[in-house]
Amino acid sequence: METMESGQQVRRARVRIALVFAVHGAVTGSFVSRIPWLQDHLDLSPGQLGLALVAPAVGASLAMPLAGRIVHRYGALAAVRWLLVLWCLSLALPATAVNLPTLFLALLVYGGTSGMSDVAMNAQGVEVEQRYGRSIMSGLHGMWSAGGLLASGFGVLAAHQQFDARIQLALTALVLAAAGYAVCGGLLDVRPAPGAEEPPRFALPPRSALAIGLVGFCAVFAEGASMDWSGVYLRDVTGASPSVAAACYTAFAATMTVARLLGDLLVQRLGAVRSVRVGGSLATAGGLLVIATDSAWAAIPGFALIGIGIAVVVPLAFAAAGRAGGDPSRSIAGVATITYTSGLVAPAIVGGIAQASSLTVSFTVVTALTAAMVLGAGALRQNRPSDKVAGTVPNDSVTTH
Repeated sequence: METMESGQQVRRARVRIALVFAVHGAVTGSFVSRIPWLQDHLDLSPGQLGLALVAPAVGASLAMPLAGRIVHRYGALAAVRWLLVLWCLSLALPATAVNLPTLFLALLVYGGTSGMSDVAMNAQGVEVEQRYGRSIMSGLHGMWSAGGLLASGFGVLAAHQQFDARIQLALTALVLAAAGYAVCGGLLDVRPAPGAEEPPRFALPPRSALAIGLVGFCAVFAEGASMDWSGVYLRDVTGASPSVAAACYTAFAATMTVARLLGDLLVQRLGAVRSVRVGGSLATAGGLLVIATDSAWAAIPGFALIGIGIAVVVPLAFAAAGRAGGDPSRSIAGVATITYTSGLVAPAIVGGIAQASSLTVSFTVVTALTAAMVLGAGALRQNRPSDKVAGTVPNDSVTTH
């Protein structure tokens, strides 16, 4: 009876953590769909916009190493719930900016809360996957993409109707914060063993995270460049209308969503290494299509291919980190720090190159990094299915609410 109840807890936790990923993704989708509005509202050049978009990654990189300590001190459930709520509320901040410095500060807070909640929810996802007994991480990240896709659809509609982003993002922040608080009930409240040493306040990435993180670095660079700059690319390079430009992110997110939701089946058939190599090849083909055309209707499928190609890479990187040994939260935080550091450099590199030459040249760099994923895929070889199965949750280490 106890085993059956524990199995039910794990299945419930799987549903709840999937909803957490969806809410987290909805915040990102809401924000990126209004980036062109922010650029026009504040009259930012491509270089200035690139500088502003560095801030979320700066905040995330500084805050993510703190996440392990928060999870250790307050427990997994409370950490996921309250960090997610803070991340949702931070969505309202960027639209209140009145100039570049205030936008940078708003995005710094936005990125910090994003990074910590990201680490906490991925640690929870890895824990649920290990207890569930088969790959679920790609599907969880698919739910993140689904949340982003749905929210970006509202953003596209708001942009088409010329709705003030300050009102839209404030209302969205409140709705998502309430939803985020509610969906966390039922997560696994994993806590450290009695007497376990508390992790350092600011934990540097462990050595085991380096190679895994570099593969994720390439994927997140391509993802961040496509999310933040695809709309601007279509508007400036192909002459697309604002609504078509905003819809490009929707196409990118849609293909990534489908690929991630199906990704667990692909990983079970091909394994992590071959899955990343196939994905890297598709993303490279998409990047070549983007840089070879000046037509919006050709560039959008190119961005879609990039989305398909990079879809499973980050979930597999987090899963590999969680199984690399030692404290899973610290390993995941380490991989996340390295991986999302590409979010720190991607906006600046894309914007800087665009300022000096063109966005086409910027996406040549993106394409080169997607090709590098093919070469570095072997670093994820340690990502193997867990031997744990649903129904083995020890009652003295996990509680649900």
